Amino acid sequence: MTSRVIPSTVLLGISPLILVIAVWQSLVSFGFAPAVLLPPPGFVFIRLLQQLVTWTFQQEIMATLIRLFGGFGIAVVLGVSIGIAAAANPAINAVVRPIVRVLAPLPKVALYPALLLLLGFGHGSKITLVAADALFPILLSTYYGASTVEQKLIWSAMAAGTPRLEILFKVVLPAAMPSILTGCRIGLVISCIVVFLAEMITSTDGLGHVLVTAARTFQAVDMFVPLITISLLGLILNGLLGLLRSYLLRGFPAA
Repeated sequence: MTSRVIPSTVLLGISPLILVIAVWQSLVSFGFAPAVLLPPPGFVFIRLLQQLVTWTFQQEIMATLIRLFGGFGIAVVLGVSIGIAAAANPAINAVVRPIVRVLAPLPKVALYPALLLLLGFGHGSKITLVAADALFPILLSTYYGASTVEQKLIWSAMAAGTPRLEILFKVVLPAAMPSILTGCRIGLVISCIVVFLAEMITSTDGLGHVLVTAARTFQAVDMFVPLITISLLGLILNGLLGLLRSYLLRGFPAA
């Protein structure tokens, strides 16, 4: 049964991508969009393969990944730590809750000009922006997961004489892991979007900078290459996070 389910799942997963490419090709072939503005997908993918083997384009990808991983890593550490602390301590919860309610709906890109003035045009401002945007879904998911841990698990650990700090790491954290990883998955998608946007606004390298440079020189094919690249990176990173989730949650029935 498993051998039949997996191919059908993969087919369902790639069918929307095939449909998008088919619609894209149809728009060009039937003249609905000029090839100068919307190049055929074949040209774009050939150009992508050509760019991927060049050292210059690989450096652009590395610059984007450094900012993405830096911001996402900070968001994971802060989000998980603050979320568990807020769920475990009412005083911390009372302080964190109003801050989250005020800052979570705020579009963090509005803070980017201030970050540029404080941290400059290098990695620092972009990493901070990515961390600020990815933080809240991870924090909220962690808080929800830690708050819904069954009390009998905590009581059992307390009855066995387990110290309070060990209860957080040995009981609460593992029990909240499914919710935490869900928040991380959302945060990763947000990180890919934000780092690309930050590089488009102001940067001298990275995939977003490549797109802006191509747009300024009216190179339509080169404009689509960084878009597809960041999409592929997001797809690969999401798949790796899914494998990590399956490994960490191998003892859970839903995993």
